[in-house]
Amino acid sequence: MRDFRELKVWGKAHSLTLEIYRCTSTFPKAEMYGLTSQLRRASSSIPANIAEGCGRGGNKELARFLQIGMGSASELEYHILLAHDLSYLQDLNYYPLQTGVVEVKRMLTSLHQRVQGN
Repeated sequence: MRDFRELKVWGKAHSLTLEIYRCTSTFPKAEMYGLTSQLRRASSSIPANIAEGCGRGGNKELARFLQIGMGSASELEYHILLAHDLSYLQDLNYYPLQTGVVEVKRMLTSLHQRVQGN
């Protein structure tokens, strides 16, 4: 069992989630159960899956949960783009979020490769 808090990718994903919550707080009320919910769910799923994988027994399980986290990161990347295209996210917020999710995906890929011994 590993302490997920020690992983840099978990810290980056957690920070990204906090920023998503901050940015979506200004979204239209009509999006509360739509895009706001989707962005928050996808973003929080990334660090949650990292944490769950660390609490499981061994590298095989961790690798599986890192892959699930990668799927959530890809979903988040799209939802960030959609929010920007709908003018819910201005460039000032969009570009750092986009950069952040791409960085998390790179970090997940790297950790996944290390865990699998590649």
